[in-house]
Amino acid sequence: MKLTGSQFGNLALEFVRVTEVAAIAAARWIGRGDGKAADKAAVDAMRKQFNTIEFRGEIVIGEGAKDESHELYIGEKLGNGGGPVFDIAVDPLECTDSVANGLPNALTVIATGPEGSLYHAADSYMEKIAVGPEAAGVVDLDAPVAENIRNVAKALDKEVSEIIVATLDRPRHEQLIAEARAVGARVRLFSDGDVAMALGTCLSRSSVDILMGIGGSAEAVLSAAAMRVLGGQLLCRWKPKDEKHVARLAAAGITDFSKIFTAEDLAKGNDVSFTATGVVTGPLADGVLFASDHMVTHSVVMSSNPKTVRFIKTKHMQ
Repeated sequence: MKLTGSQFGNLALEFVRVTEVAAIAAARWIGRGDGKAADKAAVDAMRKQFNTIEFRGEIVIGEGAKDESHELYIGEKLGNGGGPVFDIAVDPLECTDSVANGLPNALTVIATGPEGSLYHAADSYMEKIAVGPEAAGVVDLDAPVAENIRNVAKALDKEVSEIIVATLDRPRHEQLIAEARAVGARVRLFSDGDVAMALGTCLSRSSVDILMGIGGSAEAVLSAAAMRVLGGQLLCRWKPKDEKHVARLAAAGITDFSKIFTAEDLAKGNDVSFTATGVVTGPLADGVLFASDHMVTHSVVMSSNPKTVRFIKTKHMQ
């Protein structure tokens, strides 16, 4: 079933409610030290809301397998069983540690597209580099860190000392961090999740110029959907962390870890959407605000057909 632009846009807006209810549920756990509880609250709210929408969806990449905890698992069917068939990429709570500890950047995130549009793969890790539109085409996953930074600085008409490189605060990134600092760039470390930082390279409200490092595959697909609208560049390739992940990818038919994927490879076609709601304020959206008789959410909806970016502020009455 092929959707018209208006039909696709209307359905994309329905998905905002999915991320909104998940964000509100997760926000009740901000600063309480229990990221798993926050994640479960987001998952439960998201699943329930998805199943009120007239569509037939399938999780093609997420953060869990069917036998793993409460996650929205790869292969799970969502929707009320009618309407168009959609692929769904999902991160019910991006940055669980941030919510647990009251730190910035937490989001609830989904990407959608018609069947076959989103990359179908296992939950594992990918090496990534992301930049905004002005630097698209000047980065290379195989280039040294210093070379990529210099090329981005030139493209942005900045000094290298002004370039901010975002990377996950992990031991595996010690060499990357050292090389970025050695060339004179600044490094912005963050605790978990990299969707907000990848897209931050395209947004004026963010100071991030480059995202580099290894992060989740679900986040790569989510970021790709938004990059299709924002015009930035995302490059990534598989980087399984251990033999368990190698086996997981092999079971999904993935054995070539040298292939480099672009945003167009991960989110194909003209009917892709990206929807996120802030849980704790970050570069993409402000967090949930609680008042005595209402909550306020801040969301961003990106749609490739028509190519639009909507910022939505919603007051939810109790």
